[in-house]
Amino acid sequence: MAEIGIGIVGGGYMGKAHAVAMSAVGAVFNTPLRPRLEMVCATTPESAERYRAAYGFARATKDWRALVADPKVDAIVIAAPQEMHREIALAAFDLGKPVMCEKPLGASLEDSRAMVAAAEASGTVNMVAFNYIRTPASQFARGLIEEGAIGDLTWFRGEHTEDFYADPVAPATWRTQGKSNGTMGDLAPHMINAALALVGPIDSLVAEVETVHKTRPAAEGAEAVTNDDQAQIMCRFESGVMGHMHFSRIATGRKMGYAYEITGTKGAIRFDQEDQNALWLYRAEGPEATRGFTKILTGPEHPDYLPFCQGPGHGTGYQDQIIIEAKDFLIAIETGQPVWPTFRDGMEVNQIVAAAFASSDQKRWLSVSSV
Repeated sequence: MAEIGIGIVGGGYMGKAHAVAMSAVGAVFNTPLRPRLEMVCATTPESAERYRAAYGFARATKDWRALVADPKVDAIVIAAPQEMHREIALAAFDLGKPVMCEKPLGASLEDSRAMVAAAEASGTVNMVAFNYIRTPASQFARGLIEEGAIGDLTWFRGEHTEDFYADPVAPATWRTQGKSNGTMGDLAPHMINAALALVGPIDSLVAEVETVHKTRPAAEGAEAVTNDDQAQIMCRFESGVMGHMHFSRIATGRKMGYAYEITGTKGAIRFDQEDQNALWLYRAEGPEATRGFTKILTGPEHPDYLPFCQGPGHGTGYQDQIIIEAKDFLIAIETGQPVWPTFRDGMEVNQIVAAAFASSDQKRWLSVSSV
């Protein structure tokens, strides 16, 4: 076994998740590379030190450049705001250090393209942290589709819906400011990534993006909301499959509505992240009277489940998805082989988001490649 020094830029919600994952991944998956929490970066010396002490890092800094350049930091995890992703990644690649970047890859398509170019020019391991598609159930769904279990695909419906801004008088925050912090920047990338993983590239689309609650209460009266609350996309995949996706942060009652339905000529699949340890599978076989969706509880026979638990139906959780990500990142570093999704895969998501905004503005179908 060999140690690898991990530096995490950002110590908040996702910074903590990645720190916990890097601490646990060696024990869970018995990885040949064993992470060492070397340095964490936050916006102030006080918050950086607080995160260092809480998560078990050796050192802390308020300067991400110092973290990236430090010789004891061998690999970088970017868990900072999207506007910082590009600069941090490019600095790391200049030094030949592997990078795992939180989704979405960049704050814009231009950022993503620059990050892909730098990653591929450096030949360094790069990965985007789309965690939800890594649940054992969704990995199993990908396998079923690839082996033809539900036949030729004919339809895809996906959503990422939550209700954290469903209340019209919920106060304005950073989440209500800036295009990259809206629903299309925050929630949509996860389901777009799922659509690409499960069905394949998207050829064309038409979209509507809207802000429902145009102002929010603020310290001095009302503050204008400058990003979107919800959106929908109709699309046609390159394979010819028809699709629809819906994204919302105002979907009353939805807490983690990352869900999809996939229809094929021989069956169908349903999944809902609010019940992440179950997959619903329909097979068009046998007498009609006995046909129906079967609820499959994940267990040791499903991808990446057994290292967590030997009992079927006991289930994995949100943090376990991040541990699976950490394992995949370490495997890529150890082998030098790309692990999906790479920065190029992340850029494809950004391109679809950009196409959706353009389609909504122009009120017409667009080819994704035209953006």
